[in-house]
Amino acid sequence: MGTVVHVLAAAAGLSAILVSSAVAFTTVKYAGAAYLIVLGLRRLLGPAGAAHAVVPTVSAPGRAFRQGVVVNVLNPKTALFFLALLPPFLDPKRGPLFAQVVLLGLTFIVLGLLSDGAYALLASYLGVRWRRRRTSLRLGERLSGLVYVGLGVVAALTRRPAATR
Repeated sequence: MGTVVHVLAAAAGLSAILVSSAVAFTTVKYAGAAYLIVLGLRRLLGPAGAAHAVVPTVSAPGRAFRQGVVVNVLNPKTALFFLALLPPFLDPKRGPLFAQVVLLGLTFIVLGLLSDGAYALLASYLGVRWRRRRTSLRLGERLSGLVYVGLGVVAALTRRPAATR
């Protein structure tokens, strides 16, 4: 769903604004970085087993979905990706550019769903086995927290591409 936001933004030309405006790019970049760091710190500083202490409820998947959408929407690299990827494939002679961008974006989303879905199934399979061990559970929480914080720091330190400065 977050990628849908980027596809529609690219089709409407908003991604070009994000890429051409240092302020807009920096604002989105730091908001996304801060969100990842907060998620990571919650995992690192929370009580042992807190992530799995509560029996999952119906709202847990919805919360995970919302978090994923927020992280994706606040990732300015996705906007840069669409701006770099799409223009060579657009042809004004073949119809409205908006429709072409949406079609190419939807193709990207379907391919992403297939590859990310395969990763999710593999992670789920491995996660069930990992959680059976008590010591592995806390280690997994710490590692995932470090990954979130690391991704947030990398996102915060990322510079705008030289071609768009």
